[in-house]
Amino acid sequence: MTGELWKSIQERWRHHGSQMLGVALVATLVAWAGEWSGVLQDVEHIAYDRALVTFTGGRGLSSHVVVVAIDQRTLDGINQDEQLRTNFGNWPYTRTLWARIAQELKAAGAKAVLFDAVMDERASDESADLGFAQVLRDTGLPFYVGMVTSGTASPLPRADFTAAVPLTAPEAAPSPAPTDAPPADDEAFPEEFEDAPATATPTLEPGALARALAFPARRTDGGALPALRYRAQGGEWRPRYPVPPTTALVGSVTGFGLVDTEADTDGFMRRTHFAYSDGVNTYVTLPVRMLADLVGAKELTLSGRTLQLGERAWHVDADGSAALDYGGPLHERFTLVPLLDVLEDWIRRSAHKPVALGADTFRDKVVVIGGTAVGVNDIKATPFSPTQPGLVKQATVVDALLSGAFITRAPAGVDLGITFLVALVSAVLLMTARWTPLEVGWPLVLVLGLYGFTGLLLRTTQTHVLMAMPALAGIGASVAALAFNHLVANRETQFIRQAFHRFMEPKLVEQMIRSRQLPRLDGENKEITAFFSDIRGFSTFSERFKEDPRQLVRILNTYLTTVSGALLREGGCLDKYIGDAVVCLFGAPMAQEDHAVRACRGALAAKAAVEVLREDFRRKGFPDVYTRIGVNSAVNFVGNFGSDQLFSYTAIGDGMNLAARLEGANKAYGSVIMIGPRTYELAREHIEVRELDRVRVAGKTEAVTVYELLALKGQLDAATQRTVARYHEALGLYREARFAEAVAVLEAEAARAPEDGPTGKLLERCREYLEAPPEKFDGVANLEK
Repeated sequence: MTGELWKSIQERWRHHGSQMLGVALVATLVAWAGEWSGVLQDVEHIAYDRALVTFTGGRGLSSHVVVVAIDQRTLDGINQDEQLRTNFGNWPYTRTLWARIAQELKAAGAKAVLFDAVMDERASDESADLGFAQVLRDTGLPFYVGMVTSGTASPLPRADFTAAVPLTAPEAAPSPAPTDAPPADDEAFPEEFEDAPATATPTLEPGALARALAFPARRTDGGALPALRYRAQGGEWRPRYPVPPTTALVGSVTGFGLVDTEADTDGFMRRTHFAYSDGVNTYVTLPVRMLADLVGAKELTLSGRTLQLGERAWHVDADGSAALDYGGPLHERFTLVPLLDVLEDWIRRSAHKPVALGADTFRDKVVVIGGTAVGVNDIKATPFSPTQPGLVKQATVVDALLSGAFITRAPAGVDLGITFLVALVSAVLLMTARWTPLEVGWPLVLVLGLYGFTGLLLRTTQTHVLMAMPALAGIGASVAALAFNHLVANRETQFIRQAFHRFMEPKLVEQMIRSRQLPRLDGENKEITAFFSDIRGFSTFSERFKEDPRQLVRILNTYLTTVSGALLREGGCLDKYIGDAVVCLFGAPMAQEDHAVRACRGALAAKAAVEVLREDFRRKGFPDVYTRIGVNSAVNFVGNFGSDQLFSYTAIGDGMNLAARLEGANKAYGSVIMIGPRTYELAREHIEVRELDRVRVAGKTEAVTVYELLALKGQLDAATQRTVARYHEALGLYREARFAEAVAVLEAEAARAPEDGPTGKLLERCREYLEAPPEKFDGVANLEK
């Protein structure tokens, strides 16, 4: 048997090998076009994110980076402590606070500090800026501050990197030595906590400012650094320039780096560039600026796929960017220390008391300061969480620069080669085997295999191999192979035709065949719209023909054909006939986004067709076939219930039960077509309705609003519009238990439009309540079974 199978495969390859290669090549080209045009970008992002989380998460805490978090406990602690609030204010805090934090981090042995924020506004009390600057000079702690760019900022002249970094901020008065005594209730804080005396800050010359903010960066391979620019109205690209920091800090802060958001088109932070140009000067990101000092680098260079800082080099992508290897969400990757704890340790140290944080918490670590509390941090999306504090990016880049690696893209040739290989394997496998289980299972195996392969590469080599492009090529080749196979034998198509042609419109059956959407035997939950109709007084109707049942069958068949035809023309799927009742589904088995609108159109068409039939029956002396209709939209369980030999495609659920009850409830309201609240919500832009009442279904406590379907949008005549308006006016009075006023409105309208059923029914109810007021009235009617 195995030998015969192998011979069969060889024979098919010999006869159809060129078709297999052609299918693989076309599928590869289509997938490449999708990747090149950006159509696959969102899919690739999703695949990459999931692989990153699954295969690279759980790496544990970084040994090089600690995050000092401005968290909610810090905000509450400072706000609730009168002395802290007096000295530092509310968020954003005075720069005196950051001076104290810098002193404590220096004393705790921190290697460097990255402040993931900007300081581009001068403090209302300039002594705070000057005091902070003086502390930074006194401690010598490497302290780096972010800067952003803006299209409204002024351009700077070309920086002279041969000149020294300007030190123009005036010296602040030296801080007194800390007192030996701990803070007491009647003593605000040690004297060191007070701001330095105010001193006027000179204006920094633009050239000196450019020297302080810019950093030498270049590409040695002839490429260009990414431009700092934004798209203005009209689509024109315009440059962005750095927003200068507070002048007092220039020369005291060790360096400044860009902290602009670097997000993909979907808002997720996955990548970073390391240097930018505004056309005059070059600027590096904040982590790069810090690391340049730590490794003694005076310039950043990019050459091909290599980033160079001094003697250190990292592998990056050809465009000079790299993806971030997060390794997990913020709290799993980095030690988080509340800012309040650092501040309290400074107070203890100033009072010569033991500090609370461990001695190794900050020693030889890079400290990233940023917000994590709601309203303080900038919420960003990463592959690990859609709501991460923005500082996670800075911390991740610092960690990668210090000891790790970035995630880089595989060369385009590798991606294209894998794509063609996947397409070829798919085509050969399916076009030779022609085995139904393989045809069904191969796409899943293909996607899972690519997912595992790319995930393992991410984990072991920090290499991102595209998944969406080869997956699309493989699936495309599989579809083409299946199409080829089914040119020979299309048993599934024949099965669909035989199974559904009796209770679905032929064009829908053909659409199902084209889309290969065979309804599932095990069923599925999906939102659909159910249609129920019934003839008023059918028992009496049928008794007239007990001596001539064949005539009853002919009449009933004529009626059912009339109603069914109206529903099928709107794309409905006939569920069943229960005597004279018709049950129809919209939105299944074929998905229909406008299933509620289709059901409403079908109900109105069925009503109109029945009116014509009633007139014909009246002339022939047949009984009246006055029909009531219920329509309701809800999530129901739909599918083929039965066996492979005999099954019934139907739906079950509360939504179906409510549709049936709405059909019966028409009797109590004198209406013809009653629809549920979800149907109204979905189709309201396309239909004219009358709000009938709020009802409570038996077995349920929540009331729902029901409506009478009157016409399609814009097709309601003026007289009916007036009747509906008067009904709504009376309904409002009725719900307020103002029955006498409601009766007056309804009586006037009933005299004008005596044929309006809902007006008469509500009038009867108001008169009844007027004579015998209900004990507990909530304006909700109980809809019994």
